[in-house]
Amino acid sequence: MLRVPHASRLLIGTLIGRLPSGMAPLAIVLVGTHTVGLRAGSALAALYLLANAVGGPLLGRLVDRQGQTRVLTASAAAAAAGLLLLTAGGSSWWVALAAVTLAGLAKPPLDASLRALWGPLMPDREHERVAVALDAALQELIYITGPLLVASLAYMLSARWALLATAALGLTGTLLVVTALPSRSWTATPRRADWLGPLRSHSLRVLYLAMLFVGIPMGVLTPLAVTFADRLHHAGLSGALPASVSAGALVGGLLYGARSLPGSTSVHLVVLSAGFATGWIPLLAAANASLAVAACLIPGLFMAPLLSAAYFLTIRLAPAGTVTEASALLVAALDIGCAMGSAASGLFFAQALLPAGGAAALVVLCALRGRRRPRVLPAGMTEPRQATT
Repeated sequence: MLRVPHASRLLIGTLIGRLPSGMAPLAIVLVGTHTVGLRAGSALAALYLLANAVGGPLLGRLVDRQGQTRVLTASAAAAAAGLLLLTAGGSSWWVALAAVTLAGLAKPPLDASLRALWGPLMPDREHERVAVALDAALQELIYITGPLLVASLAYMLSARWALLATAALGLTGTLLVVTALPSRSWTATPRRADWLGPLRSHSLRVLYLAMLFVGIPMGVLTPLAVTFADRLHHAGLSGALPASVSAGALVGGLLYGARSLPGSTSVHLVVLSAGFATGWIPLLAAANASLAVAACLIPGLFMAPLLSAAYFLTIRLAPAGTVTEASALLVAALDIGCAMGSAASGLFFAQALLPAGGAAALVVLCALRGRRRPRVLPAGMTEPRQATT
């Protein structure tokens, strides 16, 4: 797949441009702590994620209508301006609020735009499937390296420099993508005026609901990792457990992309959701720190393949002219689930949410297969392309 012209550049540029997803929340907390206080800084980071969940689908719709070059370039510039405004805003709460809202709303939907490019760029469906799987696996590097970069820059320089680097990387990666020939020549498929867009598809609505449930354990894990660290008397678990999940996801995504498995994509989703749900159980029973870290590898092995299958199915199910918006809505559903998980992490039943999120997604996906089997397409079924180059 990487031998296909422009594929490596698009993949690398998208990874660089999406680093703010892993860097900005921590950088905003650090800068906010020095300017408006820790609690306010945490609230600003949550606002950034919420604004991104709202802005991503709206920008995806603009990309589907206007093409990638102008929309992605303008949104990346606006997002960088918002982060720069935060570094220069001093201790003003209102300036910080406006800056974070702008940065979150304007963050370009590079991941969704990349998935719109894979179909026209790849020579066949198998190459496209591998491209989506590789993208899903490598995105874990964003959430491993992003916080490490912020922490390193904040330690060596300052939190403001970490935020400036976040803005610079987001803009640089976006420019690498939009100046590539496939992105410049990508044209939107004509679509009729429809406010609901991809949400008019029942199958996509059900898939989004399932991914919202998948996002819940992803959101609840980071706060719960602190609880596990206290319970098992090992402070390093607060960072090691999320990192272990990401490492497992990286391996699982690469394995999923390397093998063409039997069955349709919808069957893969059901099986992977079951594995993702049951994979959390060993963590709940872990008796020491080493077992807890090893246990987190198990759900991670299922997580990236699960997301990869969901991304690929979204591309196949998206109505004509809505492929970018449909992918952005899937990301928004995951972000909302993560926010719900984080908000519920302090409840007494929070640990049960780890397997429960995947189990709820499994129930939803089984209901989709049972009620609307013809709408859930096998991975190899031919459909009209969503965009042309």
